[in-house]
Amino acid sequence: MSTPHVVVVMGVAGTGKTTIGPLLAAALGVPYAEGDDFHPPANIAKMSAGTPLDDDDRRPWLDAIGAWAHERAGHGGVVSSSALKRVYRDRLRAAAPEVVFLHLTGDRALIERRMRERKGHFMPTALLDSQFATLQPLGDDEAGVAVDVSGTPEEITERAVSALRALGS
Repeated sequence: MSTPHVVVVMGVAGTGKTTIGPLLAAALGVPYAEGDDFHPPANIAKMSAGTPLDDDDRRPWLDAIGAWAHERAGHGGVVSSSALKRVYRDRLRAAAPEVVFLHLTGDRALIERRMRERKGHFMPTALLDSQFATLQPLGDDEAGVAVDVSGTPEEITERAVSALRALGS
């Protein structure tokens, strides 16, 4: 990437944001922040109970991620955030106008299988349908790229770096 932007790794649960984010940050030579760490405890409890978050739940979480991205402006960084709706991405852009989105996409069956295989995560597979129902893919006017999550984490990261470079970020 020609300038040190902050990349928001987005997508439904199970697409590999937490796996790809650190690999991407390492490839770009910038710090990584885990988006789940920005959730207040009430959000974690709600999701752990199998209850989807609503927009009111997400606002303080998005604001915390946006503040981190704003602090990293000009220095670069990678942060994960589902950023499923355009309005969520708009909120992140309001705090950090130069953010670029990396949308991890994939087949629902693959994503569900990966969710079932992971250990110690608070997001149950029961919420996957609500995630897909909520998802609004990047618009043509949004700075970002979509990358398929099939293959190894290293292959996905390589495709992400190439796509971001092609974007001219």
